[in-house]
This record gives sequence, structure tokens and C-alpha cells, in this order.
Amino acid sequence: MSDVCIVGIGIHPFGRTDGLSGLDQGVFAVRQALADAGVEWPQVQFAYGASDAAGNPDTMVDRLGLTGVQFINVRNGCAAGGSALFSGQMAIKSGEFDLGIAVGFDKHPRGAFNALPSEYNLPDWYGEVGQMVTTQFFAAKIMRYMQMFGISQQTLGRVAEKAFRNAVHAPHAWRRQPVSLEEILEAPLVSDPYTKYMFCSPAEGGVALVLASEKKARELGKPLIRLKAATMRTRPPHSFEVFAPSIDVVEDDSAPRGTASRIASADAFRLAGIGPGDIEVAQLQDTEAGAEIMHMAENGFCADGEQEQWLAEGRTEIGGALPVNTDGGCLACGEPIGASGLRQVYENVVQLRGDGGGRQVQGRGSSHGSSGPKTAYSHVYGAPGVSAVTILER
Repeated sequence: MSDVCIVGIGIHPFGRTDGLSGLDQGVFAVRQALADAGVEWPQVQFAYGASDAAGNPDTMVDRLGLTGVQFINVRNGCAAGGSALFSGQMAIKSGEFDLGIAVGFDKHPRGAFNALPSEYNLPDWYGEVGQMVTTQFFAAKIMRYMQMFGISQQTLGRVAEKAFRNAVHAPHAWRRQPVSLEEILEAPLVSDPYTKYMFCSPAEGGVALVLASEKKARELGKPLIRLKAATMRTRPPHSFEVFAPSIDVVEDDSAPRGTASRIASADAFRLAGIGPGDIEVAQLQDTEAGAEIMHMAENGFCADGEQEQWLAEGRTEIGGALPVNTDGGCLACGEPIGASGLRQVYENVVQLRGDGGGRQVQGRGSSHGSSGPKTAYSHVYGAPGVSAVTILER
């Protein structure tokens, strides 16, 4: 079975764009990706589209062309974009198609996400007591993790400081001004221990990726950015997840619990035939600063508790041992749900092509001016405990 390749990428800048709908931004990203791939819309054989709050993606055919293309909508929480990509690569691997698109976009209202208990098969009282307020849940979750594994609030601040510093060099990012560690830590608390700079904001944006079989990619004359693994998994027993109805009591709670991220990550490494030590750049879900911390361990890059030293030593900086969230992640880009997971993959393609500019990661063992890393990893997490992982190679 041949590899699936990413031959075209497109993005509409994240943030707030008055006068443009979420669909407008998705169409913008598709047209940019098609141009990047050197193909036309009538050549596209299928599309998978993700959106949570901005309408059905398949309606963009009115703008792109009524070619009768197979277009399937995907809705899977914050993992919607990653799920669209997973579905697209399976379509090509099946042998039925040679060329397709994964697209995601969204345009969320200002303010916090307004999820309803009924959407997750939860009783109304779950929302009435405040459990649907994600800032509260994630604060409680990281408080537990900090106590168990010795993570300080300063380390949370360092994650946010790095995000805003990286985003200065990412044209598609929303918040592109550096913020000092002192300002981050002294900012108003939203939910203890998180200050306002430690949470991402709902946002707008669109991303599209053109996928091709290896044979088709060679015909197009495109550099081979191979999708070596794409996995999507749901939560296992005993996990502690947003919008899950409860957390199980276990006899020994001192060890890390199983999570969807751990399963998806392990399966992705198995499919790619490599391990965490082989990854040269990673984009990890960071809807809040603590998510990046926890996901470093859940994806196998370090042990629980080692993040304190990693951040203090700068190992996740652009020039560190494992650069993480090189475009600023969700903290700096915001989180338009349908597009967010695909933004991570977009950023990894930019890095593998060597087009990152001031945020470009140098490949291991390479000198200044190299074409970038050879492996890239992305991870997205969504409610109520779903995760998608991709591994790219060039």
C-alpha cells in the first residue's frame, strides 16, 4: 500500500475577520491549497469537511463548482479537523481515489464556548452546576496533575510565553505580540491556576490540505510530504475527560491514567515504524497551557513530571531538542474548532518544506539554512475524550 502525500496547503488567517463567514474562510483556504498543489477543483475526487459552528462544509460547492464531487461533513468536537484528515487518507489508501481534500473552518461567537449537556448525552444538572464551563474543568484537571507530578504555575506561564513569542513569526496567527512571563503570571485569574493568557480563545479561520496518492503526487511533481500515520481514538476506561460524565475511582491513583491521546499516539508510532525520539517538531493540543504540559507526556515525549525541567531548560523552544507548537498553537492562534487540528498539520508541512521563516526548525544534525526537519507530529484532543494524531515525513 503506497503512502498518502500532502501536495497542497492553504490557510485563512486565524483570529477575527469581520465581513467574512466561516464558509468564506474555508473556501479561501481550499482555493489557496488547490493553487499550491497545481490542480483545479474539477480534478478533486472527494472532500471531507469539518465545522462546528459555521454551517455544513459541503455547501461550499456552490462557490467552488458543482462537479458532483463526493463531499462528507465531519463533526467530532475539537478533533473534527483531524478526523476529516483521517477519513481522507483512508479514502486514498482504499485505492478508490487518487486526489482529495480535507478542509476545516469555523467562526465562533465572541466569549466562551457554549456547549450544551444534551449534545453529550448528559443530564441538564451537569450544566446547571457548572461542569460544562470548560475553563473550570481544565483548571481542576491541571490542579490535580500539578499536585501529582510537581508542576508549577511558572511552568504553565512558560508555555504561554513561548506560544506568543513563536506566533510573532507566524503570519496566520491571531495574537502576534510577545508577552513576558511576569505579565502572564500577574494577569487576572480566570480559573485558578490559569490566568487569562493561559487559555486560548474561540476564533475564526480555515485550513485546507490537498491529499494525493504517491503515484499522483509524483505525476504532479510535488515534493513528497508523506502522511506516515493518521489515527483517531476514543477514551478508555478510567480516563479523566472534559464532558465525560464522571471519573472512576481506582485502587491506585498514583500512576497516569489511560487516555485517548495515549492510545492514538501509540498507534501512530506503530504505524509509522518510529518512536517519540525520532520526531523533530511537534504540534500538541494547547487549548490551555496545562494541556501542552499533559500532552507532552501522553504522547510519549517525556515522563509525567519531567515537563518542569524541559520548560526550564528550553527544550520545547524553536532551537530546542523538541520544538513544540512552533506557530504559537491554540494559545496564540485561537481555536476555530473545525480548522484547528488541520492548522497543526499545515504548520508541520510548512516546517518540513523549510518555509517557516523566523520560526523555522532546523533538522537534527543540519547546519544553518537547511531545508528543515524530516519528521513532524501533530496531536489534537476533543470532548468527551477523543484524540487524533498524525505523523509526517519527507
